[in-house]
Amino acid sequence: MQENAESVTSRRATVELPLLVDTPDAWGEAALRDPCALLNDHAHLEKKAAQNALELLHRWPEPTPPDNWVVAMTAVARDEVEHLALVVRLLSRRGGRLTKSHRNDYAAALRVLIRRGGDEETIDRLMISALIEARSCERFEILSRVATDEALAKVYKALWASEKGHYLSFIDLARQVAALEGDDAAAAVEDRWQMMLVEERSIVMAQKPGPRMHSWVI
Repeated sequence: MQENAESVTSRRATVELPLLVDTPDAWGEAALRDPCALLNDHAHLEKKAAQNALELLHRWPEPTPPDNWVVAMTAVARDEVEHLALVVRLLSRRGGRLTKSHRNDYAAALRVLIRRGGDEETIDRLMISALIEARSCERFEILSRVATDEALAKVYKALWASEKGHYLSFIDLARQVAALEGDDAAAAVEDRWQMMLVEERSIVMAQKPGPRMHSWVI
């Protein structure tokens, strides 16, 4: 299914994300053919997102973190745990159950970009988190429009706004950390952010199709 240019432009303006490639609606239509598999994948992503926020909580830059560091990380972790509970309930009501094992090749490929050590690692982890939240936000918006199940459509409509807030929190914190190091670091982080957006485009389009939040579509 092809979207016309006006539709894509309208959606991009509504969602207001920096992503360099738009996911076609055909992805959502294909993913929803197996809603239990999609919900299971989604639940695992919410669990990992909560864990990530709690891990970042203890990685603040020395000697002093941004003023809103703890508040932002605990808020994200709380939201993700609430989303996890919601998605697991939806899964259970449809006769599914949360699996013990899970893999996300998309997130794993993004994490390869992370530099190791010091504030550089913290900044990269924040930007990767922002990318994942931004792509998830875009996917929730698609699912809210193409889902024929009204309960699912309602949930995804509510979730995309939350994910957008998380994306903004992470990229704002990355910029705050860089600003603590001076003007050169602040400028460099913008260049790195653009590089990561380019990498994310290639990574997401290389994903196999299937009922997963970060898959692609043939």
